[in-house]
Amino acid sequence: MNARFEGSYLGDAGRIAPDAVLECKICWQVYDPALGDESRQIPPGTPFVALPGDWRCPQCDGERDQFMVLDAGTSPAPQAPPSTLAMLAIEKARQLAEAFRDIHQNKMRDTPFTNRSLNVETVGFRPWEGHLLGVLVVPWFMNLVVMPGPADDWSTCKTGDKRVFSFPSGDYEFVFNQRVTTGPYYACSLFSPMADFSSQLQANDTARAVMAALFDAENREDGDRSDEIRAMREADLEAEAAAEAGEAVADGETDGAVLDTVASRRAFLTGRQATPAEGAGS
Repeated sequence: MNARFEGSYLGDAGRIAPDAVLECKICWQVYDPALGDESRQIPPGTPFVALPGDWRCPQCDGERDQFMVLDAGTSPAPQAPPSTLAMLAIEKARQLAEAFRDIHQNKMRDTPFTNRSLNVETVGFRPWEGHLLGVLVVPWFMNLVVMPGPADDWSTCKTGDKRVFSFPSGDYEFVFNQRVTTGPYYACSLFSPMADFSSQLQANDTARAVMAALFDAENREDGDRSDEIRAMREADLEAEAAAEAGEAVADGETDGAVLDTVASRRAFLTGRQATPAEGAGS
């Protein structure tokens, strides 16, 4: 990897130890391999020199070559690298974010359905049962997303196909979609539109709360929930049709928008947590 590092080892990245801690010389943001970078879904254990080529300072957006060694580390022996599946989750999350940034910039930015306080972001993407799981936040919706792992063959799936994925908190219906730049994925609607969110931090906090609650068995409700899932999906389809009729959706993108009159899937997933106005980040 031919990276430059101003003021550290005369720019020789090969001398940066796997456990070395570096600091941005612009804003003093620290990158610690033991922690990774949660904002970019960089898993713990990722050395600085193994960061993706487009990685930048999460605090000031400065170039990676502006980082200087703060702690040289103790061991030249390489740490165990992140798993192949973990690295794939990082890459797929990046592709998904880039695809929807393009949609936002070219199709959705000036629509009345877009919350101008929000940006496109992928949150918490990680390996899960051979798949890749995370939350996609965009200024007009928030979706739980499942993407294929290396062993998955979704080539026969068609846009609009439904599939129920099981988590400790319950069983949830997802809808299939695919894009040239991202490949196939399943999406489960969490919020749409996003008018209740006042900041990106609030949306990010909510997405992380969803990811945590998804694996909390205490949120599971007893009994058969198939009727509830089906009713919510029918509402999704009605919302999609209404949005398309009003030219609200770019390129047919809703991924399951939820009508305000329907029971919130926010409660469905998070055990009836507080609304955005009341919850984390407020």
